Amino acid sequence: MAYKETLHMPTGDFPMRAGLSQKEPILVQKWQDMHLYEKMLQEREGCEEYVLHDGPPYANGDIHCGHALNRCLKDFVIRSHAMMGYKTPFVFGWDTHGLPIEVKVTKSGVDRKATPIVEFRKICEEYAKTQVEHQKKQIQRLGCLGDYDHPYLTLLPEFEAKQVEVFASMALKGLIFKGLKPVYWSWSSESALAEAEVEYADVTSKTCYIPFDVKDGKGILDEDAQVVIWTTTPWTIPSNQGITLNPRFEYGLFSTSKGKLLFLASMKEKLSDELGLENVRLLKKFKGEELEGITCVHPLYPNKQSLLMLADFVTDDSGTGCVHTDPDHGLDDFNVSAKYGLKPQGLVDDKGIMRMGEGDPLDGLFYEKGNDKVIEMLKENGHLLKQIDIVHSYPHDWRTKKPVIFRATPQWFCSIEPIREDLLKAIKTIKWVPSWGEAKMVNMIKDRADWCISRQRVWGVPIPIFYCEDGTPILEKEVFDRVASLFREHGSSIWFEKEAKELLPEGYTNPHSPNGQFTKEKDIMDVWFDSGSSWNGVLNERGMKYPSTLYLEGNDQYRGWFNSSLITSLAVNGVAPFKECVTHGFVMDEKWQKMSKSAGNGIDPNKIANEYGADILRLWAASVDYKADARISESIIASITDNYRKIRNTFKFMLGNIASYQKESVDYSLLDRFVLAEFEEVKNKAVKGYEEYDFSAVTNALIPFLSSTMSSFYLDYAKDILYCDSLSSSRRKAIVDVIYRICKDSCLLLNPILPFTMEEVYSYLPLREKESVQLEEMPKITHEYPASLKEDFASFLKLRSIALKAMEESRAKGEIGSSSEADLTLENVDSKLFHLLKEEGDEALKNLFMVSYFQMEEGLGEAKASVKKAEGTLCARCRHIVKETVEGEEGPLCHRCFEAMEK
Repeated sequence: MAYKETLHMPTGDFPMRAGLSQKEPILVQKWQDMHLYEKMLQEREGCEEYVLHDGPPYANGDIHCGHALNRCLKDFVIRSHAMMGYKTPFVFGWDTHGLPIEVKVTKSGVDRKATPIVEFRKICEEYAKTQVEHQKKQIQRLGCLGDYDHPYLTLLPEFEAKQVEVFASMALKGLIFKGLKPVYWSWSSESALAEAEVEYADVTSKTCYIPFDVKDGKGILDEDAQVVIWTTTPWTIPSNQGITLNPRFEYGLFSTSKGKLLFLASMKEKLSDELGLENVRLLKKFKGEELEGITCVHPLYPNKQSLLMLADFVTDDSGTGCVHTDPDHGLDDFNVSAKYGLKPQGLVDDKGIMRMGEGDPLDGLFYEKGNDKVIEMLKENGHLLKQIDIVHSYPHDWRTKKPVIFRATPQWFCSIEPIREDLLKAIKTIKWVPSWGEAKMVNMIKDRADWCISRQRVWGVPIPIFYCEDGTPILEKEVFDRVASLFREHGSSIWFEKEAKELLPEGYTNPHSPNGQFTKEKDIMDVWFDSGSSWNGVLNERGMKYPSTLYLEGNDQYRGWFNSSLITSLAVNGVAPFKECVTHGFVMDEKWQKMSKSAGNGIDPNKIANEYGADILRLWAASVDYKADARISESIIASITDNYRKIRNTFKFMLGNIASYQKESVDYSLLDRFVLAEFEEVKNKAVKGYEEYDFSAVTNALIPFLSSTMSSFYLDYAKDILYCDSLSSSRRKAIVDVIYRICKDSCLLLNPILPFTMEEVYSYLPLREKESVQLEEMPKITHEYPASLKEDFASFLKLRSIALKAMEESRAKGEIGSSSEADLTLENVDSKLFHLLKEEGDEALKNLFMVSYFQMEEGLGEAKASVKKAEGTLCARCRHIVKETVEGEEGPLCHRCFEAMEK
């Protein structure tokens, strides 16, 4: 038999080429057919429940890289914790109400205002469901496990019923009320918005300094004086009813080239320069509180007056310290005006059109055009001191991207103040990852105003309020229970199908409706109330663990889902709906720019999955520091693919050498113990990484170990023994056992991140016991090997690097070719390491340094290595140079090879 044929080369069919884009869809289907998710739960029946509650993405369009990162992170958690012994039910969710779906339906050709509400809602529902199915397939393609057959949708009747329960509980506790307040108003959506639906963008605004003539100075201010205000919204001047001062600030009345002007005394230099004032001289100083009750003449309407009022919200860092106050268009303005008995006038309608009355030059103008007209009118009547363009951050509708305005309208609110302290206490009971999440959420709640929960749309859950004949809203448990029951049975569209009388409990009467007439609320609930009540609509409705173990979403949800969920859960049950909260950043392009269609820098995760493989995308998600913003690009994916290839090639080699592995007792060499000790440390770091949601710690531990310690060192060292020793060799059996242990445990450790590849690896693994690697148990944290062994390994690696350097220098001089031609001598070897190595024996040490001859000397000082060409005969089978050989058919054989061939 030819010598080559007697070598024990790697066997098995595990392919070097991954072919992920072809194999992964087949595995997705296999997991569905075998009901892997259900079997995963069955394996952990009776175990502690770990519930990651899914924050619902919006059901509209393809998933993007942000979605992909979020889905991968959640799947890492579910898969790893299932393997760590928890029962991990995971219900996918989708947000299915709201404006974007209305807009999509309208753009498809449906006239929202001409179509009957019930019919329009049906079209919206069908659209939402098609989007859910579309996104569901894309998420499945990423290899994410969960309950795809029974997802929660906010449009499901049972979900809507549980949402009404939450609303009812809060209303009966006095936390829901209807009031007239300025709210963020989107004229482009014709609806109120919550803070979470507002984003900020820079705009250029025309700002004005406007003098108000004193009408009644109360004997304090001269009648020819003027109070100077500064505004960034001139279009709100027609609604002005007052000027607010800070009671503690010092104001100055100044004689100037432009008349007697009142403003903050501290602003003298700044305003003199900005307004071009000359001959500025202080006439008198006043505390703000001294000026309360003074009246001025409205600068546009001489028959109206403006009252000087006091409030602490006035600052001295910008403007004049005299704040234009309009209860229609600002919350602070509204609150201070209410104290002085001033009410909103409603001069701007829901489309942003100014309604001033017939004959007024501003009547019928869109508010932005009204801006220019107001400035023109102020110029004409001499009440414009200065107009300056500034660039500043301004609120926009996050859906339409159009600017919003503050507008006082009757809305339904959730009152925050009564539960604010309890919310702040609850936040401190939650584990936040990253830890700064706690402070961020505290700040969100500490400064949060009442939550406007009503929307002037039709696609959503109706606010379940009936009104009596005198306008009194009905907030009664019996009525709420009836609505919840109807919604559970028929869905919330019944609200629009039936008259109020038909929806109320049979025989219902109310003293505020002596004629038995009732009407219904027309507004729907904020979609954040929908998703914010999912702890009730999903966890409680389906009998899952509540509070849940974990919420995991993007860091924009501090002001969104985390916020609304926390408020509703604590308001109803007095507890936070989650015990732990993990957040991730946004996904940016290679230059840290936000991805957008217009910029053309977007990366499609579906394309990455279909071209490179979902495991590549998942490896990217596990490699980045997800707690901050993360980059993705073609070049970054190419780098990730290189890392993946190293992992795959290492597994291919390991599998090829353990194909016939049978477990038996073996004696490990020093190097075996070295490698097993390092792997124990790597394994422990990986398991701890999963426990702490630090997935980059998993990859940062495993990938270098597999590609460096294993592939470049241990497996390279093992080749000679694996290929050339006899199958009964104790050395060979020990190495095979080490490779098997590391191969299997690495497969299990990497499975949550690379499930497609590890499922393939597992199918080639000897002695596997489960139908899928996902049904295996995660390796446990152990401390089998002492720290001293790891220190010895570090000393050995340092000595080995000295030897490798010497052999490389010898090779460069042409003295040797491969390391097997080397005769290596090491001097000044540390005493402890010397004796450790000496115990291994000469044959083992030659293999350890991969040379034909090896000598070492104990000594002090810096270790040295010298290399010369080995003298002797080349073994025709193993290619080592030896002193004694046995003649064979194809050439000389060393004694080891001769014995191996005999066996």
